[in-house]
Parts: sequence; structure tokens; C-alpha cells
Amino acid sequence: MILVWLLVIPLAGGFLAWILARWSDQAARWVSLLAAVADLALAGVLWVQSPSRLEYVGGGAWMAQVDWPWIPAFGIRFHLALDGLSLLMVLLTALLALVSVAASWRGIRERVGFFHLNLMLVVAGILGVFLATDLFLFYFFWELMLVPMYFLIDIWGHGNRHYAAVKFFLFTQASGLLMLLAILGLYFIHGRQTGDYTFDYSRLLCTDLSPTAAMLLMLGFFAAFAVKLPAVPFHTWLPDAHTEAPTAGSVILAGLLLKTGAYGLIRFVVPLFPGAAADFAPVAMAMGVVGILYGAILALSQTDLKRLVAYTSVSHMGFVLLGVFAWNRLALQGSVMQMISHGLSTGALFILVGALQDRLGTRDMGRMGGLWTAMPRLGGVALFFAMASLGLPGLGNFVGEFLVLLGTWQTSVALAAVATGGLVAATIYAVWFMHQVFHGPPREPWKPADLNLREMAIAVVLALALVVLGLYPQPVLDTAGVALGAIEQAAGPLAAAVAGGGP
Repeated sequence: MILVWLLVIPLAGGFLAWILARWSDQAARWVSLLAAVADLALAGVLWVQSPSRLEYVGGGAWMAQVDWPWIPAFGIRFHLALDGLSLLMVLLTALLALVSVAASWRGIRERVGFFHLNLMLVVAGILGVFLATDLFLFYFFWELMLVPMYFLIDIWGHGNRHYAAVKFFLFTQASGLLMLLAILGLYFIHGRQTGDYTFDYSRLLCTDLSPTAAMLLMLGFFAAFAVKLPAVPFHTWLPDAHTEAPTAGSVILAGLLLKTGAYGLIRFVVPLFPGAAADFAPVAMAMGVVGILYGAILALSQTDLKRLVAYTSVSHMGFVLLGVFAWNRLALQGSVMQMISHGLSTGALFILVGALQDRLGTRDMGRMGGLWTAMPRLGGVALFFAMASLGLPGLGNFVGEFLVLLGTWQTSVALAAVATGGLVAATIYAVWFMHQVFHGPPREPWKPADLNLREMAIAVVLALALVVLGLYPQPVLDTAGVALGAIEQAAGPLAAAVAGGGP
């Protein structure tokens, strides 16, 4: 039942916050904060218990699972399951949910209850995506993330928020419908072959598909996950959504929603369609490298601080796409480390950008400069997370990117060499960002307040997590390794063709 409680707590907390906000906005904030703390505590319990609870069950190393009939006539079940990969994503979700509530404590003053309802609904949807092993249930949670995130951007966003919200909705909804068609295609093909009409992940792994059918169905899944990742050229919704979203919305977008796309690639695309994935791997890896370089170059050309951080996400998630389709243990573990580290570092950067915007009333770097004197705490924290973003050794991002490049080298030396250019570009835009905002002569007579105790506490928690990941990543690699081994086994021998360059 602990998996059910992981979903029920944010849902209940969100609705209770919405109700209590009629009398007290502060009560709504505290309820959401306590719900996030409770979810993080439950995830921590699972983490502590995980070494003794691993068992191989039906295509995955499940630590815990819930399997109830839901709509038996159509083979739909309420099936949640947790393995090492899911556990790491659940921990990241719970931590960033807590950070998002804390970061928006004073920034959200209108419709506070409805804001926290939507925030908790998004968190519940993301947790459901990481836990669902029935494809119908997975799609249900995939869509659950969409509407509340639309409201977060449209109601509490900035500037051109309506355009950004609609663009986000159209991109994700259109790609999600392609995935729904692919899920239904897989469902009917498996049912006609076996007489067993089911959406169960472990049983669908055994479906015998023709090369054409496998490629078409795989592309349906890939479209949804590539848009969420986002992979170039499906990324254009991301800078607009990040720029106009409130701080908590940007943290959830960068730290969690993008990870649902990466998770889907690892969990579903290659295991369900190993032959098609092997054929498509060169294209996907090339898309990853293009994203790494393109995102970094675009980041260098931005004057809006939020758009700069948004384009760095395109670059960093390119490493994840590259690592997934390299499909060897080093690259996959690097992708998982990159997912976690990027969520922490980029989430922190968006919080700092939000703090600057609240104090200065602008995100235009052309109007900043010399802010370190007035805001030394914010300057020091920004320097730390900028160094994390560029992949400084000793921090989690370095481990993720290094493992991805090492694994890619085993598959394609040329792609690994080109992707390394992304690290050089990251160094340039990180140094440029620090210089433009915090160094040099002040361009305007700003007298902003420095980070307060609440904001410093958030930054310290995220910074410590990155340091631990960078200096002692082995527990995370071990936890992910068991799950990734089971996924590789579920994918079957054809998946080895991905790493080998083809059958």
C-alpha cells in the first residue's frame, strides 16, 4: 500500500489546501508542505528497505507492487510497481515537490489554494508515471500531468503566459495521442496473437511484431517521450514555457516533467521494441548530439536569464538521449545520474532566477551586473550551481556526463567526440552568465536584498545532494544497476544490437 499512499498523499494534500485556502492562505501552504514532506519520508523508507526487498518479478526487479483489477473487460489493471529506477525518480520527485512548495512560499499571493492543488496534481501525475506498469494506467497519469501544468503556466505565469501555456498543451497533447495510438496498436496485436488482451507491461514485452509494425509503434512512443525530453527539433515549447512559468512551475518542468520523457525511453521504448530501437539508434543518438550542441549554442545567445537556463536543459537532456540509445550499462547509468543531477542543479538555477526577478523586476542580463557586492550569498550559490551545470568534477553532473560519454565511446567514437564539445560550450555559457549578472560595473543602481534563510536552506539542500552524488555516487549506481539489468534482460538479446551498431 505504500505505493498507493505515495499518490494519495499529494492528491489529498492538494484538495485540502484548496479547501483551507478559503480561510487561510498560510494553512494551504503548510498542508502542501506537509504532504510533500510525508511523500519524501515514504520514499526514504523505501530507499532504506530496498536492499532487502529486491526480487525478480515479471520483467523487473520490483521492490514493491500493487496489482488490482480496474476494468477487467478490457484487460486494464491498477498495477503499480517500484524498482531501483522508479525509486530514484520517486525520491527526486518528492524532494523537488518539497522544494517547489518552499520556493513559492511568498511568490504566490493570488488563488493560493488553487495553485497548490495544481502543483500537487502535477506531482501525483509524475509519481504515477514513474510507478505505473499497466500502459493504460501509464497513459492516464501521463495526461494527468498536462492540465494542471497548463493552469500553473496560464494563471500564475509571466508576460506572454497564455501563448506559452497553449503551446505547451498542444505539443504534449499531440505527441501523447500518438503514444495512445501506439499503445492501442500493441494491445490489439498482442491480443490477436495470444487471445490475451492486456495492457500489462511485462506481458506485452513478449509481443511478436513485424519490423514495420515495431518501427511504427516505437515511433509513436518515441514522439511522446522526445517532446517531453525535449529532443531537438521537438523542443520549441520548452523555452517559452520556462520563461513564462512561475518559479515552482519551472522547477517542476525542468526537474521532473523532462525526466518522464527520459524514463519512458528507458522503460518502454527499447524493451518493448528492441529491434526497431536498434535500427533507429543512430538517428536518436545523432539527435542527442545535435541537442547537446544546439542547446548550448542557443544558451549563449540569450539575454533573458530564464531562457538561458531553459536552453541549457535542452543541451543537458541531449546527453540522456545519447546515453539511452547507446544502450550499454555505463551509458544507461550515466543517463540516470544525469537525470537526477540535472533535476537538482537546473531546479536550483530556476529558483535563483526567480529570486532575482522578484527583487529586480527583470530577467534581462543587459540590465544586471555587479550584483555580487549587494547579494554575496546569491552570487556564491549561483556560482556553485553554474559550476555544477557545466560538469565540474566532484559534483553529480560530471559523473552523469562522464559515464554517458564513456558508454557512447564504446558504441560510436565519433559521436562521443562531438558530444564532448557540449562540455566546452557549457563552460563558456556558465562563465558568461556569472560575469554578466554578478561581476563588472553595475548597470543600474540596484539595492536588492540577499537570499533569506528559507532560500538559503533550499539552496544548501540541493547543493549537498549534488556534492554527495559527485563524491559518492555508488549507492545510486547500485540501485539503478539492478533495475537496468532487469530492463536489459526484459529487452531480450536483440537489444544488444543497439550497442553493437545493428544486428
